[in-house]
Amino acid sequence: MPIPVILDCDPGHDDAIAILLAGASPELDVRGITTVAGNVSVDKTSKNALKICELAKLDRLKVYAGMSRPLVKDLLTAENVHGRSGLDGPELPEPKRTVEPRHAIDFLIDELLSSKEPVTLIPTAPLTNIAAALIREPRIRTSIQEIVMMGGAIAEGNTTPAAEFNIYVDPHAADVVFRSGVPIWMIGLDVTHQALVLPERLKKIRALGSPVSAAAADLMIFFQEHHRVKYGMEGPPLHDPCAVAAVIDRSIFRFKEMHVGIELEGRLTQGRTVCDLWNVTGNPPNAHVGLSVDAPRFFDLLISRLARYGKW
Repeated sequence: MPIPVILDCDPGHDDAIAILLAGASPELDVRGITTVAGNVSVDKTSKNALKICELAKLDRLKVYAGMSRPLVKDLLTAENVHGRSGLDGPELPEPKRTVEPRHAIDFLIDELLSSKEPVTLIPTAPLTNIAAALIREPRIRTSIQEIVMMGGAIAEGNTTPAAEFNIYVDPHAADVVFRSGVPIWMIGLDVTHQALVLPERLKKIRALGSPVSAAAADLMIFFQEHHRVKYGMEGPPLHDPCAVAAVIDRSIFRFKEMHVGIELEGRLTQGRTVCDLWNVTGNPPNAHVGLSVDAPRFFDLLISRLARYGKW
């Protein structure tokens, strides 16, 4: 049976690819897409999610707009990475529909409490929506099968020397989630920086010959420039699709159980995911933390799913 999931995202180039991967994967029953402020404002992330659904004819996927700012901090966005729209690069179709009238938090709570089976959450954005839902309605904990997320890192940062963007934007929300007791699978920068769109992989995506694959390739080309200049990478990393792929096929990744704490106050380290790799604190594990990805298998999966979109 397909795995019931909810995507929580802030599109964003890599979020867009994550939506396309989820939408073409029969292993997943996508109950909805929730959006949050992160890469750009929540109005823009919501419109971007609708644009990707319009492009790919994913009319069955409803989009629910969520939190417009972090729980405590002021909002930090990433137009320097994703452009002013959040999806600069290709010309994407204007959506024919709008976001659903229900707020994302209401949708999350209602869907989780009414579902006949536990639901997997796939957040690829700041964890504001997930934390707000847990705070408002703690009963949803038992309705969440697991949280498979993109965020954090064991040993690097991309927004500060210590912190990854999704966690840095709303560390207080991350703290709520990591202390919730819900099973967590964390895929951080240590893993996603191994999943690079190298030229031969981009060529295979372009060769699929559909409007979806052409737009996906153009998104990756725009995303590439930032990573070439900042990191010297030969191709951009596909952060967020890794979380979707880990739900479809966990064996593509290697994980280790450990305790993860969120640094809330450090002058130099706010937003750090403090991963106790060697259990020096003796704290019980609260997450499975990603160590590596089999990049060829990941891209085989992604390309095979992008191939499902027709050449209309």
